[in-house]
Amino acid sequence: MKYNGLTSDEVKELVKNGKTNYVKRQSNQTYLSIFVKNIFTYFNFIFGFISVLLIVAGAYRNLTFLPVVIANIFIGIFQQIRSKIVLDRLSLLDKSEYYVLRDGKEVKVSMDDLVLGDLVKVSSGKQIPADGIVIDGDLLVNESLLTGEADEIEKSIDDELKSGSFIISGEAYIKLIRVGADSYSAKLMLKAKEIKEQPSEMVLSINRIVKFFGIIIIPIGALLFSQSYFIKHLTYTESIVSAVGAVIGMIPEGMYLLTTVALALSAMRLAKKEVLLHDMRSVETLARVDVLCVDKTGTITESKMTIDDIVLANGINESEFNDIEKAFSKYVNTITDTNITMKVLKEKYQSDAIFEYTLMKNFDSKVKYSMIETSDGIYKFGAPDVLLDSEVYKNNEETIIPYMNDGKRVLVFCREVDGSNVPLLFTVLVNKIRKNAKEIFSYFEEQGVEVKVISGDNPITVSKVAIVAGIKNAEKYIDMNTITLDSEIDEIVKKYTVFGRVKPEQKKQIIKSLRALDLKVAMTGDGVNDILAMKEADCSIAMGTGSDAAREASKVVLMDSDFAHMKNIVSEGRRNINNITRSATLFLYKNIFSIILALFSIVSFFVYPLSPSQVSLVSAFNIGLPAFLLALEANEKKQKKKFIRTTILRALPSAITTFIAIIGLMKFAKLFDLPTNDISTACTYLMLVGGYIILYRIIRPLNLYRNMVIFISIIGVFISVKYLHTLFDITKVSIQSTGLCILFAIAQASVIRWISLIVDKLDRNVPKIADRFKN
Repeated sequence: MKYNGLTSDEVKELVKNGKTNYVKRQSNQTYLSIFVKNIFTYFNFIFGFISVLLIVAGAYRNLTFLPVVIANIFIGIFQQIRSKIVLDRLSLLDKSEYYVLRDGKEVKVSMDDLVLGDLVKVSSGKQIPADGIVIDGDLLVNESLLTGEADEIEKSIDDELKSGSFIISGEAYIKLIRVGADSYSAKLMLKAKEIKEQPSEMVLSINRIVKFFGIIIIPIGALLFSQSYFIKHLTYTESIVSAVGAVIGMIPEGMYLLTTVALALSAMRLAKKEVLLHDMRSVETLARVDVLCVDKTGTITESKMTIDDIVLANGINESEFNDIEKAFSKYVNTITDTNITMKVLKEKYQSDAIFEYTLMKNFDSKVKYSMIETSDGIYKFGAPDVLLDSEVYKNNEETIIPYMNDGKRVLVFCREVDGSNVPLLFTVLVNKIRKNAKEIFSYFEEQGVEVKVISGDNPITVSKVAIVAGIKNAEKYIDMNTITLDSEIDEIVKKYTVFGRVKPEQKKQIIKSLRALDLKVAMTGDGVNDILAMKEADCSIAMGTGSDAAREASKVVLMDSDFAHMKNIVSEGRRNINNITRSATLFLYKNIFSIILALFSIVSFFVYPLSPSQVSLVSAFNIGLPAFLLALEANEKKQKKKFIRTTILRALPSAITTFIAIIGLMKFAKLFDLPTNDISTACTYLMLVGGYIILYRIIRPLNLYRNMVIFISIIGVFISVKYLHTLFDITKVSIQSTGLCILFAIAQASVIRWISLIVDKLDRNVPKIADRFKN
């Protein structure tokens, strides 16, 4: 039947009336939202409020924190806009395109540009772009992304299709009946918006830290002001300056910014390498991954497939070859499948001759073959070990096994005779192993990542390919046709590396079983049969040349299908986790110390010794600058400990040591009756010493770059103290104050070792004690 589709004028009218398939994605970040998120933050409001208080009090010199706050805002906006530009360019390449009938011709149209009433051609691997009805053809459809059920449903003329479902096999024309926001998947997306996406472990931890400090700074600041003004009877200006000094010390102003910018820069760097992130969390997840599950085709091997050989089955006379090959050619051109195997066969056997059939079934990954029923008989094409009974298979092993041992794929074309499948010829297909496969899998082995191969192909073939590719323990393989219970999969995932003849639901169960072992699991895939497993994995990676449905379901897309980029993703993730963990430790040192000192000041009724300007000096050169520079360093060490636990345990010893040193200095200063300015400046120096001690402890062993970070930081402090001392409220200290400062600085270096030992011991023993109480 001939279809013309919509006319150009009808399309224009529909576009004018907003009847397009465009749906605003929740992930799209606008320029306005970037400005709003960076300017109107809770802590910026706090900074603004205390700035007003300082201006009213006339303490203008103590506004030195403002340039850093403003710089943070501009850096955040600049880097996120820069990242958005690069990501938007790459996202354009990731949009699915469909063949549509318009004005009687097939034209290629982006998914967003489809309109109501369009006649769209869909085939294997495609995702249904909008709700429609089949007007010509037959399809096997999977709606698992919508319903969660893995059932494959047959669809024929007049059957309705839901947007978001994907096509397993077949080819058809569908008429779009609901588009854009009216479609089924768009309505699901609206419901999904009500459920906020859970951030990654690191971002979630930072959010908790920021929220904690955000809550406590207000009551502590109010108590400090009240104590100074109403009990100590200091002036309004002195009380404000004292309270603000503590509040600024407790604000983790750079921690969230550093994380946001680091993630944005990672996304941008990866985008330049043709890696598109659908989910920013995926970089961190891949950095923590324990097991990487890969398919053979398109991952270990190149996606391109070639025909290596076509051989007759045992018992078939050579004189029959031409007739059998003609029948096979008809079969290939009759089947409407568009998977990679059929594409390469259709290229070889280009012919208009097809079978007149009464029943046709495209390739089904569950049964591993396709089938055509004609008046002449039933023909099948698929896996030899599935289609042939054991005796027939054994008779043909001499033909099949040598190819399999070379890592080649063997498929059989057979005819059903008296209920049994009689082999006619074998097709030998080959995918070249990627040139850099050994290097890639060697990298993952070095990084402590276990690789498992999950494939629908014969396990012998897959194992041989995996061995050549350098995958550890690839000789340990299993045929999943022998596994019938999910409970068995829980055990075999511990023993085997290569899983062959895997059905889609088994792929999902393998991932599920690995995750049940408390392992972080990543899954790569390029076909519709990989989608269930990809959705189950902690992180899913799709190839750019893979099916639209696989790309849509994944969290990461390798746009150029170069698996080598996996190294870049893992490297970026580990750089982020390690460097942000180090930098967050520096910020937490200042925050924890400031809280302890502020609380002690409240209960001991003494004035908080540090001014806002002095805290700003420490924040800028002892915390912020080193944190920023360290975030740029390459760092591929696998981080196993929890983010909050790691950062707090690292920051706590220095925070406690500096607190003890400053309290000791203040007590001795009273004995010598030293002036307040002397004490305040000496306390600033001790806080700087504590900062440099923790900086050294978190970046050792030292190298050229880390030495440079420390050197630049010290130079910054020196210049500020020497030439900007008035701005940072640094005064010349007396000989007594200098002596006390040196004495307590030396003590800091010794005491921190003992406190670190105590903290480490508590870290080891508290969980054990807690377990005893549980038992």
